[in-house]
Amino acid sequence: MPHSAAPLDLLLLPDWLVPVEPAGVVLQQHGIGIRDGLIAYIGPRAEALRQPAIEVRELPGMLLSPGLINAHGHAAMTLFRGLADDLPLMTWLQDHIWPAEAKWVDEDFVRDGTDLAIAEQLKGGITCFSDMYFFPKVACERVHNSGIRAQITVPVLDFPIPGARNSDESLHIGIELFNDLAHHDRIKIAMGPHAPYTVSDENLEKIRVIADELDAMIQMHVHETAFEVHEAVQQRQERPLARLQRLGLLGPRFQAVHMTQISDDDLAMLVESNSSVIHCPESNLKLASGFCPVERLWQAGVNVAIGTDGAASNNDLDLLGETRTAALLAKAVAGSATALDAHRALRMATLNGARAMGIDDHTGSLQIGKAADMVAFDLSGLAQQPVYDPVSQLIYATGRDCVTHVWVAGKQLLQDKRLTRMDEEALTRTAKAWGNRISAAKA
Repeated sequence: MPHSAAPLDLLLLPDWLVPVEPAGVVLQQHGIGIRDGLIAYIGPRAEALRQPAIEVRELPGMLLSPGLINAHGHAAMTLFRGLADDLPLMTWLQDHIWPAEAKWVDEDFVRDGTDLAIAEQLKGGITCFSDMYFFPKVACERVHNSGIRAQITVPVLDFPIPGARNSDESLHIGIELFNDLAHHDRIKIAMGPHAPYTVSDENLEKIRVIADELDAMIQMHVHETAFEVHEAVQQRQERPLARLQRLGLLGPRFQAVHMTQISDDDLAMLVESNSSVIHCPESNLKLASGFCPVERLWQAGVNVAIGTDGAASNNDLDLLGETRTAALLAKAVAGSATALDAHRALRMATLNGARAMGIDDHTGSLQIGKAADMVAFDLSGLAQQPVYDPVSQLIYATGRDCVTHVWVAGKQLLQDKRLTRMDEEALTRTAKAWGNRISAAKA
């Protein structure tokens, strides 16, 4: 590749470069160059060293991949981590989480909880996350200040929620935020109807009209449990996904979260509509919600991304760990050891998430012209030896403690495991203070 007129801002030289696109490729002894926040160069090490660059950095023993994308979560719920464990979904929600939210959630809670979530995610190699929680404007401010990338989905329910007296106010907030941030380079606003059992047909139709007008994504919890589907059939004589199809919500902008219950008809609707599925295996396991048939979806051509869900039901925001669980679970559910191999698992945690959010032109893979959203994993440690296949090693033998560096849009937000823009000790103190207040009130 000929030298560009302008030097690279940064040239990185890892042992392994995993671009994710093209699929299955591992580049050894290659360099990747960043200019103006974008990937400007990829080439063999010897050639890379001939590129003029302001800074050259060796990354010995490291694998460089696209930043991980957490496609579903409730960021501020980090402050409810461990509050109500070992309970079925509806008991957990109705008897514990919803009352706690009514008592504690305000702008301060969302600010502090979102900061904690962003810091935890950056330290785990996540460069982009989707958030569905109250006071979305506050979440947008935290994302803007931190340097991370995010899809903020504005929650809509039929009853009052913290920050919105009714669904119309939620929709108004969503439209206003969408317009205010339409040109933000790292924040994308989406609509977030909570679930089929909390949002009426009338409100779902309003959401569809708004999403069509704005060209906005829609994310929704769908078919999370067998009970949800059974109740819908009893009450409406219709499965929730079929109802969403009838109302016109399914399509390439629709993100169906969980989908543990999938019939042949459901699968056909997902394929035909080109909707995405967001798989949250650890939350589903912990709440005994069921198993999303990932391999079946993948083989049918459905785009499947991965999310941690909130820390109140997971209990961490560890997408690398989540991806390992997803790969192992997919094999058990499919009854096949070849289901969801390591390379596809990594793709699910990167490019598929970007595609679900409609930002795959900008991020999700290491390709020239895309944003330099990248993570370096240190594979030089004892527990990673020997390295026959670095991607298998990453998925099956590596934890988030091996994340050393993170860049978003070319800006380094984690350097040598230390956050560059956030004060970890202050965040920890603040979180402990919330925990003490909430515990004291429960006592």
